[in-house]
Amino acid sequence: MRILGIDPGLRTLGWGVIESHGSRLSHVANGLCKSDGDDLGERLLSLYNQIVEVIAEHQPDQAAIEQTFVNKDGAGTLKLGQARGVALLTLAQAGLPVGEYAPNRVKKTVVGVGHAEKEQVLHMVKLQLPGCKPKGADAADALAIAICHSYYGAAPQARVKEVRA
Repeated sequence: MRILGIDPGLRTLGWGVIESHGSRLSHVANGLCKSDGDDLGERLLSLYNQIVEVIAEHQPDQAAIEQTFVNKDGAGTLKLGQARGVALLTLAQAGLPVGEYAPNRVKKTVVGVGHAEKEQVLHMVKLQLPGCKPKGADAADALAIAICHSYYGAAPQARVKEVRA
């Protein structure tokens, strides 16, 4: 299975593609989408076009994206959410099933600690994907998201059914 991981960002959106064969993982490609334009709409369109190119070139079977977390900067969180929305729209338009993962879950899966630093994530991504040279911290995060999806997203999710008395 080929998995596209996306670390959303308005200025820089990281992406990474891995192959998952059972428990064996291998690196396919990674990179950064830098937004271009003078206003928000142009920047979002730029990200959309770049994600479309990545999907067309690498033909993933599934995708995974990091969930947005709320921080102190409300305007920054909103802009991140808009970039994330464009990424989700692009993935849905391509017909890709998408897994969404909290940042702490990604870090715990890849590093073993939910509050790992970016350097630790980068190091563990390189260990788990031999020969991989991430193009930046955002690309390493995207590869980590794809790795997380390979563990949790490939298997059908258990559903809890509500029983009424």
